[in-house]
Amino acid sequence: MFDDSTARDLDSTTSTSVAERAEGSPEESGAHDDRSHLPEAVKDTDEKQAPATDDFAAALENFTTETEEAVSEDHVLKGTVLKITPTHVVVDIGAKSEGMLPLPEVLDAAGKPKFHPGDEIDVMREKGETEEGYINLSHQKAQRIRAWDEIEHAYNEKKPFQAQVVERIKGGLTVDILGARAFLPGSQADLRPVRNLDGLKGQTFDVAIVKLNKKRGNIVVSRKQILEEEQNAKKSKTLEHLEEGGVLTGAVKNLTEYGAFVDLGGIDGLLHITDMSWGRLTHPKDLVNVGDQIQVKVLKFDKEKQRVSLGFKQLTPDPWLDASHRYPVGAHVHGRVISVTDYGAFVELEQGIEGLVHVSEMTWSKRMKHPSKLVNVNDQVECVVLSVNPAERRISLGMRQLATNPWDSLHDKYPVGATVEGRVRNLTEFGAFIEIEDGIDGLVHVSNLSWTKRVKHPSEVLKKGDRVRAIVLAIEPDKRRLSLGVKQLQPDAWETFFEQHHIGDILHGKVLRVASFGAFVEIAEGIEGLCHNSEAMAENGQPVRLEPGQEHDFKIIKMNPDEKKVGLSIRAVGEEASRTEVEAYKHPASSTGSSTIGELVSWKRAGNENS
Repeated sequence: MFDDSTARDLDSTTSTSVAERAEGSPEESGAHDDRSHLPEAVKDTDEKQAPATDDFAAALENFTTETEEAVSEDHVLKGTVLKITPTHVVVDIGAKSEGMLPLPEVLDAAGKPKFHPGDEIDVMREKGETEEGYINLSHQKAQRIRAWDEIEHAYNEKKPFQAQVVERIKGGLTVDILGARAFLPGSQADLRPVRNLDGLKGQTFDVAIVKLNKKRGNIVVSRKQILEEEQNAKKSKTLEHLEEGGVLTGAVKNLTEYGAFVDLGGIDGLLHITDMSWGRLTHPKDLVNVGDQIQVKVLKFDKEKQRVSLGFKQLTPDPWLDASHRYPVGAHVHGRVISVTDYGAFVELEQGIEGLVHVSEMTWSKRMKHPSKLVNVNDQVECVVLSVNPAERRISLGMRQLATNPWDSLHDKYPVGATVEGRVRNLTEFGAFIEIEDGIDGLVHVSNLSWTKRVKHPSEVLKKGDRVRAIVLAIEPDKRRLSLGVKQLQPDAWETFFEQHHIGDILHGKVLRVASFGAFVEIAEGIEGLCHNSEAMAENGQPVRLEPGQEHDFKIIKMNPDEKKVGLSIRAVGEEASRTEVEAYKHPASSTGSSTIGELVSWKRAGNENS
């Protein structure tokens, strides 16, 4: 076996011999067979036995050339790109076989090759060969070796490096540093978890090297560490001049239902939704968006907990301070409906100033069931200012005041005593409401339904939807009250009764109902009187047991027109008959003939009926 120097000499000798054969024989060319430059071992071998051509080729196969010696796993080689395939890059490194490296190692952030055929490229040999016999190469390893010293120095000095995101891999990102590939864990990509790491592809930013493994060629970096250092530096600077009452500029960092978080420079402050506008906001996004640069006022600062409360509306004057001057009572104003509730509608007169139109102030009619039947959100409406309370930040508005109040002319249309007609709209325990025109309802109290009947509930006489006639009894426009009566359409039976009867009259009556203290007796149509137990006595002094349906003669012993009460007595009827008999005995001439008590009573009753 030849050593390296012998092989080199053999190579040069072989080259010379080939050249000589190409020119002709030594004798023909005049050349001398000078072998003095060859090693002794070669001379002896050549003199004894010259090797055959096949044996020489085999010898070349068995020794390592100077170029192949350099193609080892510990050296960075300069190669030339020969060809780029869909999966690999073919590189000429000066060896007997070309090398191949994976295409992803030379792709930029856009996914395009950074090299083209003919370009020089740094590579290192990997272990083994491909199935086609190509040498396995790596461009990334070569880059690591070239950049390793600089990277290691930066790691020791804790200096940041600029990195470009190459691709998304499991658990994080691959970034390029000085041509070397490093791993950026997903948790170290930002201060907060990044949901879409693919969105960082192609971006360039500073990173800190947190771990090196030169033997394995591994580099781990962190962007979060750099950002935290920057944030802490900004925070320290911000804290130097952060104080309550100060005005700062910050960036809207995040939005929630209750407010917005604003980055003041390394420290976040909360801008609550109630401090964003003097008016009403349904969500912070109605005023600001993430990324907006806004000015805010520091309302409160807790140094221990480092909590900052911010205000935006406090940068402008409170519009309620002079609201009573700008919106005097009685003024006509315009606004936009911003909310409709069961009890009314809120109208925005200007930013920060809202007024309430109560449902009772929307229309003179009482038939409107819900404000949404009259107005909707975003409607432009005209209102009248009814009252202003700046302390409570309230303005009461009215819409019906813009129309004529039908109650103001009610006396002219329906004077007291006039007969009106309407529909029973509603029944309550105390009476019935009758609508005589749109927005005008009159109340027929239960006591005004009948002169004689004791009505406990209006449903005993009326039902909802009935068309009825009534008499106007009273009008109170300021209270929007109209009193009606149904019984007034008929003569007052009690008034007629008291006009036609007096104490001492004897009437025939029928027992209607019995109570513990006496019996109620019908003595005329719709007219009842009370016969107390003490007055239900027979002529012989024995009590008379009264039962419903029984009929007797009764004498009126009491009358009270105001309270519509009549007192009756059976005992007094007997006493009246006895007196009449005595008078007939004393004055027989006045008597036309003999009479019995029964006849006298019948005669008296007949006289009363004729009268």
